Parts: sequence; C-alpha cells; structure tokens
Amino acid sequence: MALTKQEKEQVLGQVREWVEKADATIMVEYTGMRMPDLDNVRAKLRESGGEFHVIKNTFVRKVFAEAGYAGVEELTSNSTAVIFAFGDAAGTAKALKESTAKMEAVKIKGGYLGQEMLSKAQVLALADLPSLPVMRATLLGTLQAPAGQFVRTLAEPARGLAAVINAYAEK
Repeated sequence: MALTKQEKEQVLGQVREWVEKADATIMVEYTGMRMPDLDNVRAKLRESGGEFHVIKNTFVRKVFAEAGYAGVEELTSNSTAVIFAFGDAAGTAKALKESTAKMEAVKIKGGYLGQEMLSKAQVLALADLPSLPVMRATLLGTLQAPAGQFVRTLAEPARGLAAVINAYAEK
C-alpha cells in the first residue's frame, strides 16, 4: 500500500528527529532475518539506549543528505536497517555486535559517529571500546588517584609518630 504525501512527511519528520538526536547511527543489512531474532536485537539495543528501525532507503538517503551526511548512498544498498545510538555510541555498537554475533542474516555496513562516516571495521572497533559508564569510572579513578596519594603522604608522618608513641607506651 502506497503512502500518501502527508504520511511520507510524517515518516520523514520522525526520521529527521532520530537523526538530530542520535550520537551515532549504524547501518546494517538484515536480509533473511527472522522476526523473533529481530525482536531480540531490538530489546538488546533498547537496553543500551539505542533503537533499531527499518526505514525505506529513499527516506534514509533524503534525510541524511539534508542533514549533511556524506556517502549515505553506499550504506543504503539492499535492505537496510538503521540503528540510532542515543547517548552511548560504544554501548549501542557493543549491544549490536553481541546480539547479532551468531546471525548470518545481519551484516554491518558502516555508520556515522556524529557526521563522521565510519567503515564496518570502525564500527566494530567502536563496539570493542568500553561503555560510557566504564569510561567515566576509569577517568574518575585516574583523576582521584593523585589526591588520594597526596592525602596518604600527608598523613604518614603523623601515623609514624603515633606508632612510635604506641611502642614507647607498651614498653
């Protein structure tokens, strides 16, 4: 059934909104994917803050070209689904990689981080990065380490003096 002009504009508007809000987008080919598998992938992506959408290639090309993305034609051949990462691009890429690891029907084509085009290898490298919460925790630990060491250094003479006084008192 063909879409009316008004319905097409609604779909285009929704896709524009997703593109504007997404930190990263990943394009995959999903030919031969079964519905239960698709539901599982969607659920995993939702947990990581991403969304899996099957959108007509003409709509994807139009919206991405309007938004200034280069090379979208290469990524929208055959049946294409678009994964939008809202918030944690690495976490979404990791969830996609893990949930589709045993599925031969899903093939990563490439994607975008911001407006920077990513190859398939770069998307897979993004999936190997730690997720955003892990990176934040690592950075926080790195920033706190010098301060903790400084406090221990300042406290050491007092601790040594207390040990000497305690040893003298026990004698």
